[in-house]
Formats: sequence, C-alpha cells, structure tokens
Amino acid sequence: MNFIDNQAIYLQIADKVCENILTQKWVNGERIPPVREIAVSMEVNPNTANRAYDYLQSYGIIFNKRGIGYFVADDGYEKAVEYRKKQFIEHEVPQFLKTMKLVGVTCSELENYYQTLK
Repeated sequence: MNFIDNQAIYLQIADKVCENILTQKWVNGERIPPVREIAVSMEVNPNTANRAYDYLQSYGIIFNKRGIGYFVADDGYEKAVEYRKKQFIEHEVPQFLKTMKLVGVTCSELENYYQTLK
C-alpha cells in the first residue's frame, strides 16, 4: 500500500479496512484478515496494524472474539458509513470548499457536474 505523509499510517490502514467494508468485500459478521496478515500485506509493523484494528474497534466497526480473530460488527457497514462521512466532512470538505471558492466554482456548477456522475 502506498501511504501518504500527512496522515498516520494506522489511520490509513483503518480507512482501507473501512473501504473493504463499504464496498462489501467484507460483510457484517464476517471474519476479517488477522492483524499479522494485514501487516504483511501492507508492509507495516504488526503493532501498527493492531493499532488500526483497536481504533476501528473503538468505533464499533469491528470486534474481537478472543482467540478467534476480528469480525465486522453486525452493524459494521452502517458504522463505517457514519465514520467515513464524519471524516469526509471534517477533513476533506473544508479544503474542497476553499478550492471551490478560490477558483470560482458555484454550487449550481457542482450540482450539474454531480448529476452527470449518476
């Protein structure tokens, strides 16, 4: 995985896990790859992968069955949506709106473009 410099690696791993849940690669109630497997596949220290899993567990997106592994929570998809929406609004939208204002993009122009994506 290619990591960006301006965000902690464990948060980027957490985002990737959420992406797998949101795209339904991993569904509610399903066992997800173990910490060590994630660490190897993303070429990070297992402690970093474990921190990402602990972080997602604190949001109720995944949970741990001791001795068995981590699973997507029964409402993991919904909680992942909620988490990613909050992250988007707090971290990406302000810069997006600033750029819109700087280059003079209007809300109606944006709406028209958005409609073409459907």
